[in-house]
Amino acid sequence: MSESYWRSVIGAGMQVPSDRSLNDLTLELIDMLASPDQQQRDGIAFPLLATWIHSGEYDALLRGFGNGVVTGLRTGLGTQGDLTVLRRSYTALVLSEIIVRDNEMQLLPAATVMGWGDQATSWLVREKDLRGWIPEVGWAHAVAHGADLLGALARSPHFDKLELTVLLDVIADRLLIPTEHVLHHGEDDRLAYAAMAVLHRNAVSPNVVEPWLARLGAGTRRPRTRGGSPGEWPTPAAYNTSRFLRALYVQLALGVKGRAGVAGDDELFSTPAPHRADLLLAAIEQIRAETPWLFPTVAGKRTVTTTR
Repeated sequence: MSESYWRSVIGAGMQVPSDRSLNDLTLELIDMLASPDQQQRDGIAFPLLATWIHSGEYDALLRGFGNGVVTGLRTGLGTQGDLTVLRRSYTALVLSEIIVRDNEMQLLPAATVMGWGDQATSWLVREKDLRGWIPEVGWAHAVAHGADLLGALARSPHFDKLELTVLLDVIADRLLIPTEHVLHHGEDDRLAYAAMAVLHRNAVSPNVVEPWLARLGAGTRRPRTRGGSPGEWPTPAAYNTSRFLRALYVQLALGVKGRAGVAGDDELFSTPAPHRADLLLAAIEQIRAETPWLFPTVAGKRTVTTTR
Protein backbone atom coordinates (compact mmCIF):
# COMPACT_ATOMS: atom_id res chain seq x y z
CA MET A 1 0.00 0.00 0.00
CA SER A 2 1.08 3.59 -0.53
CA GLU A 3 2.61 5.65 2.24
CA SER A 4 -0.44 7.88 2.15
CA TYR A 5 -2.60 4.86 3.05
CA TRP A 6 -0.55 4.26 6.17
CA ARG A 7 -0.55 7.95 7.02
CA SER A 8 -4.32 7.89 6.92
CA VAL A 9 -4.31 4.93 9.32
CA ILE A 10 -2.14 6.88 11.75
CA GLY A 11 -4.30 9.96 11.33
CA ALA A 12 -7.40 7.94 12.14
CA GLY A 13 -6.05 6.95 15.55
CA MET A 14 -3.98 3.91 14.57
CA GLN A 15 -6.97 1.58 14.54
CA VAL A 16 -6.59 -1.62 12.54
CA PRO A 17 -8.10 -0.96 9.09
CA SER A 18 -11.11 -3.06 8.14
CA ASP A 19 -10.36 -3.22 4.42
CA ARG A 20 -7.53 -5.75 4.73
CA SER A 21 -6.72 -8.72 6.93
CA LEU A 22 -4.54 -8.24 9.99
CA ASN A 23 -2.13 -10.80 8.55
CA ASP A 24 -1.65 -8.84 5.31
CA LEU A 25 -1.27 -5.58 7.15
CA THR A 26 1.27 -7.09 9.53
CA LEU A 27 3.39 -8.62 6.78
CA GLU A 28 3.64 -5.29 5.02
CA LEU A 29 4.58 -3.45 8.19
CA ILE A 30 7.22 -6.05 9.04
CA ASP A 31 8.74 -5.53 5.58
CA MET A 32 8.79 -1.79 6.22
CA LEU A 33 10.97 -2.30 9.29
CA ALA A 34 13.88 -2.92 6.91
CA SER A 35 13.16 0.13 4.75
CA PRO A 36 16.02 2.59 4.18
CA ASP A 37 13.38 5.32 4.62
CA GLN A 38 13.44 6.33 8.28
CA GLN A 39 9.90 7.68 8.12
CA GLN A 40 8.62 4.27 7.08
CA ARG A 41 10.50 2.49 9.87
CA ASP A 42 10.16 4.95 12.74
CA GLY A 43 7.16 6.93 11.62
CA ILE A 44 4.87 4.20 10.36
CA ALA A 45 5.87 0.56 10.82
CA PHE A 46 7.13 0.50 14.39
CA PRO A 47 4.51 2.85 15.92
CA LEU A 48 1.65 0.90 14.33
CA LEU A 49 3.00 -2.51 15.30
CA ALA A 50 3.72 -1.36 18.86
CA THR A 51 0.25 0.19 19.18
CA TRP A 52 -1.49 -2.94 17.92
CA ILE A 53 0.61 -5.15 20.20
CA HIS A 54 -0.35 -3.17 23.28
CA SER A 55 -3.99 -2.79 22.32
CA GLY A 56 -4.26 -6.58 22.25
CA GLU A 57 -4.75 -7.09 18.50
CA TYR A 58 -2.19 -9.92 18.54
CA ASP A 59 -3.02 -11.43 21.93
CA ALA A 60 -4.59 -14.58 20.48
CA LEU A 61 -1.76 -14.84 17.95
CA LEU A 62 1.14 -13.66 20.07
CA ARG A 63 3.17 -16.85 20.01
CA GLY A 64 3.02 -17.27 16.25
CA PHE A 65 3.51 -13.57 15.69
CA GLY A 66 6.64 -13.54 17.83
CA ASN A 67 7.97 -16.69 16.20
CA GLY A 68 7.65 -14.99 12.84
CA VAL A 69 9.17 -11.72 14.02
CA VAL A 70 12.21 -13.25 15.73
CA THR A 71 13.49 -14.75 12.47
CA GLY A 72 14.47 -11.22 11.44
CA LEU A 73 17.33 -11.32 13.94
CA ARG A 74 19.15 -13.70 11.60
CA THR A 75 18.78 -11.66 8.41
CA GLY A 76 22.28 -10.82 7.21
CA LEU A 77 23.80 -11.52 10.61
CA GLY A 78 27.59 -11.30 10.45
CA THR A 79 27.68 -8.52 7.87
CA GLN A 80 28.42 -4.87 8.52
CA GLY A 81 28.25 -1.72 6.49
CA ASP A 82 25.10 -2.67 4.59
CA LEU A 83 21.45 -2.08 5.42
CA THR A 84 20.53 -5.56 6.64
CA VAL A 85 21.20 -4.25 10.16
CA LEU A 86 17.91 -2.36 9.94
CA ARG A 87 15.91 -5.58 9.81
CA ARG A 88 17.79 -7.07 12.75
CA SER A 89 17.67 -3.94 14.88
CA TYR A 90 14.00 -3.14 14.37
CA THR A 91 13.12 -6.80 14.81
CA ALA A 92 14.66 -6.52 18.29
CA LEU A 93 12.60 -3.42 18.98
CA VAL A 94 9.32 -5.08 17.98
CA LEU A 95 10.19 -8.26 19.87
CA SER A 96 10.79 -6.19 23.00
CA GLU A 97 7.23 -4.83 22.74
CA ILE A 98 5.85 -8.36 22.35
CA ILE A 99 7.66 -9.42 25.51
CA VAL A 100 6.46 -6.32 27.37
CA ARG A 101 2.92 -7.31 26.41
CA ASP A 102 3.45 -10.83 27.74
CA ASN A 103 4.97 -9.44 30.92
CA GLU A 104 1.70 -7.57 31.46
CA MET A 105 -0.80 -10.21 30.36
CA GLN A 106 1.14 -13.49 30.77
CA LEU A 107 -0.09 -14.93 27.50
CA LEU A 108 2.90 -17.12 26.62
CA PRO A 109 4.48 -20.29 28.00
CA ALA A 110 7.90 -19.91 29.60
CA ALA A 111 9.56 -22.06 26.93
CA THR A 112 8.50 -19.64 24.20
CA VAL A 113 9.89 -16.55 25.91
CA MET A 114 13.09 -18.33 26.88
CA GLY A 115 13.51 -19.50 23.29
CA TRP A 116 13.19 -15.94 22.08
CA GLY A 117 15.65 -14.91 24.77
CA ASP A 118 18.19 -17.45 23.49
CA GLN A 119 17.85 -16.11 19.96
CA ALA A 120 18.00 -12.50 21.12
CA THR A 121 21.14 -12.92 23.20
CA SER A 122 22.84 -14.95 20.47
CA TRP A 123 22.09 -12.20 17.96
CA LEU A 124 23.30 -9.36 20.19
CA VAL A 125 26.73 -10.84 20.91
CA ARG A 126 27.19 -11.80 17.23
CA GLU A 127 26.04 -8.47 15.80
CA LYS A 128 28.93 -6.76 13.99
CA ASP A 129 27.20 -3.64 12.73
CA LEU A 130 27.20 -1.31 15.72
CA ARG A 131 26.42 1.93 13.90
CA GLY A 132 23.98 4.16 15.73
CA TRP A 133 23.18 6.65 12.99
CA ILE A 134 23.57 6.00 9.26
CA PRO A 135 23.71 9.15 7.10
CA GLU A 136 20.70 9.50 4.78
CA VAL A 137 19.13 6.41 6.37
CA GLY A 138 18.69 7.36 10.01
CA TRP A 139 18.85 5.27 13.15
CA ALA A 140 20.15 1.71 12.99
CA HIS A 141 20.91 1.49 16.73
CA ALA A 142 21.33 -2.28 17.00
CA VAL A 143 23.03 -2.09 20.40
CA ALA A 144 20.46 0.34 21.82
CA HIS A 145 17.53 -1.72 20.54
CA GLY A 146 19.26 -4.87 21.78
CA ALA A 147 19.56 -3.26 25.20
CA ASP A 148 15.83 -2.48 25.17
CA LEU A 149 15.14 -6.12 24.35
CA LEU A 150 17.35 -7.30 27.23
CA GLY A 151 15.49 -4.91 29.51
CA ALA A 152 12.15 -6.38 28.48
CA LEU A 153 13.45 -9.90 29.08
CA ALA A 154 14.80 -8.82 32.48
CA ARG A 155 11.25 -7.89 33.50
CA SER A 156 9.79 -11.23 32.37
CA PRO A 157 8.26 -13.37 35.13
CA HIS A 158 9.65 -16.36 33.23
CA PHE A 159 13.20 -15.22 33.95
CA ASP A 160 14.77 -16.02 37.29
CA LYS A 161 18.28 -16.01 38.75
CA LEU A 162 19.94 -18.14 36.05
CA GLU A 163 18.38 -16.33 33.12
CA LEU A 164 18.98 -12.90 34.64
CA THR A 165 22.63 -13.78 35.23
CA VAL A 166 22.90 -14.70 31.56
CA LEU A 167 21.54 -11.28 30.61
CA LEU A 168 24.28 -9.59 32.64
CA ASP A 169 26.88 -11.81 30.97
CA VAL A 170 25.53 -10.90 27.55
CA ILE A 171 25.90 -7.20 28.34
CA ALA A 172 29.53 -7.83 29.33
CA ASP A 173 30.17 -9.96 26.26
CA ARG A 174 28.74 -7.30 23.96
CA LEU A 175 30.93 -4.61 25.47
CA LEU A 176 34.15 -6.61 25.69
CA ILE A 177 34.14 -8.13 22.20
CA PRO A 178 36.85 -6.33 20.16
CA THR A 179 35.35 -3.79 17.78
CA GLU A 180 36.37 -0.76 15.77
CA HIS A 181 33.19 1.09 16.65
CA VAL A 182 32.87 3.61 19.48
CA LEU A 183 29.37 3.68 20.91
CA HIS A 184 28.37 7.33 21.20
CA HIS A 185 24.61 7.48 20.72
CA GLY A 186 23.47 6.72 24.25
CA GLU A 187 24.02 2.97 24.08
CA ASP A 188 25.85 3.04 27.41
CA ASP A 189 22.77 4.41 29.18
CA ARG A 190 20.44 1.93 27.47
CA LEU A 191 22.67 -1.04 28.38
CA ALA A 192 22.99 0.24 31.94
CA TYR A 193 19.21 0.60 32.19
CA ALA A 194 18.83 -3.03 31.11
CA ALA A 195 21.29 -4.01 33.83
CA MET A 196 19.31 -1.95 36.34
CA ALA A 197 16.19 -3.92 35.45
CA VAL A 198 18.09 -7.10 36.31
CA LEU A 199 19.38 -5.65 39.58
CA HIS A 200 15.96 -4.39 40.66
CA ARG A 201 14.54 -7.89 40.28
CA ASN A 202 16.68 -8.80 43.33
CA ALA A 203 17.25 -12.34 42.11
CA VAL A 204 20.98 -12.07 41.37
CA SER A 205 23.11 -11.72 44.50
CA PRO A 206 26.03 -9.31 44.94
CA ASN A 207 28.29 -12.38 44.98
CA VAL A 208 27.45 -12.74 41.30
CA VAL A 209 27.21 -9.07 40.37
CA GLU A 210 30.53 -8.00 41.87
CA PRO A 211 32.65 -10.49 39.84
CA TRP A 212 30.68 -9.37 36.77
CA LEU A 213 31.67 -5.76 37.50
CA ALA A 214 35.28 -6.88 38.01
CA ARG A 215 35.25 -8.59 34.62
CA LEU A 216 34.05 -5.37 33.02
CA GLY A 217 36.62 -3.34 34.94
CA ALA A 218 39.43 -5.58 33.75
CA GLY A 219 38.40 -4.78 30.19
CA THR A 220 39.00 -1.06 30.76
CA ARG A 221 42.61 -1.41 31.92
CA ARG A 222 45.62 -1.22 29.62
CA PRO A 223 47.30 -4.62 29.36
CA ARG A 224 50.92 -4.86 30.41
CA THR A 225 53.39 -5.37 27.57
CA ARG A 226 57.08 -6.25 27.48
CA GLY A 227 58.98 -3.66 25.51
CA GLY A 228 57.73 -1.61 22.62
CA SER A 229 54.65 0.54 22.43
CA PRO A 230 51.42 -0.95 23.79
CA GLY A 231 49.54 0.83 21.03
CA GLU A 232 46.70 3.31 21.20
CA TRP A 233 44.60 3.15 24.32
CA PRO A 234 41.78 2.88 25.10
CA THR A 235 40.61 0.60 22.36
CA PRO A 236 37.00 1.17 21.27
CA ALA A 237 35.88 -1.84 23.33
CA ALA A 238 37.71 -0.55 26.42
CA TYR A 239 36.23 2.91 25.93
CA ASN A 240 32.72 1.51 25.46
CA THR A 241 33.08 -0.59 28.61
CA SER A 242 34.38 2.38 30.59
CA ARG A 243 31.41 4.48 29.53
CA PHE A 244 29.05 1.69 30.53
CA LEU A 245 30.54 1.38 34.02
CA ARG A 246 30.16 5.11 34.56
CA ALA A 247 26.59 5.06 33.26
CA LEU A 248 25.73 2.18 35.59
CA TYR A 249 27.30 3.97 38.54
CA VAL A 250 25.26 7.12 37.85
CA GLN A 251 22.03 5.13 37.52
CA LEU A 252 22.73 3.30 40.76
CA ALA A 253 23.52 6.57 42.49
CA LEU A 254 20.57 8.59 41.18
CA GLY A 255 18.02 5.82 40.70
CA VAL A 256 15.97 5.25 37.57
CA LYS A 257 12.28 5.32 36.77
CA GLY A 258 10.17 2.87 34.84
CA ARG A 259 9.05 3.17 31.26
CA ALA A 260 5.85 5.12 30.83
CA GLY A 261 2.88 2.84 30.34
CA VAL A 262 4.74 -0.37 31.18
CA ALA A 263 2.77 -2.30 33.78
CA GLY A 264 4.72 -3.05 36.94
CA ASP A 265 7.56 -0.64 36.23
CA ASP A 266 6.51 1.92 38.82
CA GLU A 267 6.63 -0.76 41.49
CA LEU A 268 9.85 -2.34 40.18
CA PHE A 269 11.77 0.92 40.34
CA SER A 270 9.93 2.52 43.27
CA THR A 271 12.86 2.01 45.64
CA PRO A 272 16.64 2.00 45.15
CA ALA A 273 18.20 -1.13 43.75
CA PRO A 274 18.70 -3.85 46.36
CA HIS A 275 22.28 -3.94 47.72
CA ARG A 276 22.76 -0.50 46.21
CA ALA A 277 25.49 0.58 48.63
CA ASP A 278 27.59 -2.54 48.02
CA LEU A 279 27.15 -2.28 44.25
CA LEU A 280 28.11 1.38 44.24
CA LEU A 281 31.32 0.55 46.09
CA ALA A 282 32.05 -2.29 43.67
CA ALA A 283 31.47 -0.03 40.67
CA ILE A 284 33.64 2.72 42.19
CA GLU A 285 36.43 0.21 42.69
CA GLN A 286 36.46 -0.63 38.98
CA ILE A 287 36.23 3.01 37.86
CA ARG A 288 39.04 3.99 40.23
CA ALA A 289 41.28 1.14 39.04
CA GLU A 290 40.94 2.23 35.42
CA THR A 291 42.73 5.53 36.12
CA PRO A 292 44.72 5.07 39.34
CA TRP A 293 46.70 8.25 38.65
CA LEU A 294 43.49 10.26 38.97
CA PHE A 295 41.60 8.75 41.90
CA PRO A 296 42.90 7.91 45.37
CA THR A 297 42.84 4.21 46.15
CA VAL A 298 41.34 4.82 49.58
CA ALA A 299 39.03 7.74 50.28
CA GLY A 300 40.82 10.44 52.24
CA LYS A 301 44.32 9.20 51.38
CA ARG A 302 46.47 10.32 48.51
CA THR A 303 48.45 7.91 46.41
CA VAL A 304 51.47 8.79 44.34
CA THR A 305 51.17 7.49 40.78
CA THR A 306 52.26 8.45 37.31
CA THR A 307 50.06 9.21 34.33
CA ARG A 308 51.86 6.69 32.17
